[in-house]
Amino acid sequence: MPIKRVWAPQIDFSVLRRELRLPGEFPEAALGEARAAAAAPPRPGVDRTDVPFVTIDPATSRDLDQAMHLSRREGGYRVRYAIADVASYVRPGGALEAETWARGQTIYLPDGRIPLHPEVLGEGAASLLPDGDRAAVVWTIDLDADGGTTGVAVERALVRSRAKLDYESVQGQVDAGTAPEPIALLPELGRLLAARAADRGAVNLPLPEQEVERDGDGWRLVLRAPLPVEEHNAHISLLTGVAAAGLMLSGGIGLLRTMPAARPEGVAKLRAAAESLGVAWPEGASVGAVIAAVDPGTPRGAAFLDQAAELLRGAAYTPFDGTVPAETVHGGVGAPYAHVTAPLRRLADRYATEVCLALAAGVEVPSWAREALPRLPKAMGDTDRLAGAANRGAIDLAEAVLLHGRVGESFDAGVVDRDEARGKRPQGGTVALDDPAVRARCVGDLPLGERIRATLTVADPAARKVEFEYR
Repeated sequence: MPIKRVWAPQIDFSVLRRELRLPGEFPEAALGEARAAAAAPPRPGVDRTDVPFVTIDPATSRDLDQAMHLSRREGGYRVRYAIADVASYVRPGGALEAETWARGQTIYLPDGRIPLHPEVLGEGAASLLPDGDRAAVVWTIDLDADGGTTGVAVERALVRSRAKLDYESVQGQVDAGTAPEPIALLPELGRLLAARAADRGAVNLPLPEQEVERDGDGWRLVLRAPLPVEEHNAHISLLTGVAAAGLMLSGGIGLLRTMPAARPEGVAKLRAAAESLGVAWPEGASVGAVIAAVDPGTPRGAAFLDQAAELLRGAAYTPFDGTVPAETVHGGVGAPYAHVTAPLRRLADRYATEVCLALAAGVEVPSWAREALPRLPKAMGDTDRLAGAANRGAIDLAEAVLLHGRVGESFDAGVVDRDEARGKRPQGGTVALDDPAVRARCVGDLPLGERIRATLTVADPAARKVEFEYR
């Protein structure tokens, strides 16, 4: 699906920073610790600088959590995945650790990030930039010819990234057959891992994302579908998270990312939606397989995927120490899974990684990591809600500013959701406009999955509210 861009005028996103009370500058004590750690970076005893790792991220990113090297081996593949070793830079019990707990994760707004770590670490000494040696946690995962895991090792090691690659250029290289050796196998492995995920019931929603980005002195809304290489890259991260969960469950301690499996009544409702929308559901096909075959670029496909998103609810962090929890599986992944691949941007990954390192080495989990596990679910839940509010607030504000002054105009739109009247809330649903790329509430008796002409009735930047009507 092509990227749709619509110019937006000047927008003041600082209102969101004030309203959500987002953190500002780092306290001087935390900054001092970060600078000291950056000036004396750790040098692990294991040297893996001979492995030509590369990173793949958005072109402007500098907080690089992951670097990879993919290779063939006899009877299968070897995945080496280097993760920034943030724990080696952050002193337990110090001011910097306390500040990262207050932040929880990096929060993204169109006018800038609210980072989890000071720039000197997050975009400097701890980031896997291709400007020198870095401390990393290296996962080595061996796969058979069918993509099944046959071996997992994890260790602290010194690494050296050879190149900072970006998704668009890598996609171009893949399309031209010129992808460099460390990632040449990425499409092959990505497809193999995706097929295995589908077989175990994983659900991947390929929904385009709304983003707000700079356009000269103003802003524009972008409807952006992930490139194939982004999906392939995500499967390497998922592979690592599944391996981490396996270590934790074997060792009897850890922090899982869990989600309930789709309930039968939810699947039955989705089947009904598929029938009404004309989406094929072959006999015996899993939910994930049906979703994978849907074209999100069509109104009916987008409506079906919007309905399918209802199945992916209830994600949580589940800590355990001694007794394995009753719920261990992440319904979207179709397997036990843990967050370990983004420690520069997500607090929980630092502690989960430390658990894995200890279990792999057969030593006791450090007390500072063990004692953090039961506190992490609340910390991450709070910051997840804050990050979601910031993202949604930025998009709502951009939509309202963009459409301000156009009340009374009609727009082509696809109906992606509908609901019945409830209390004072009239019958309506959600529409996705073709141009500009806006998703908003629409009042009326909406035909799910159909194209309509919707009339704009509200575009209020102060309230960050946009609403349409269908007659």
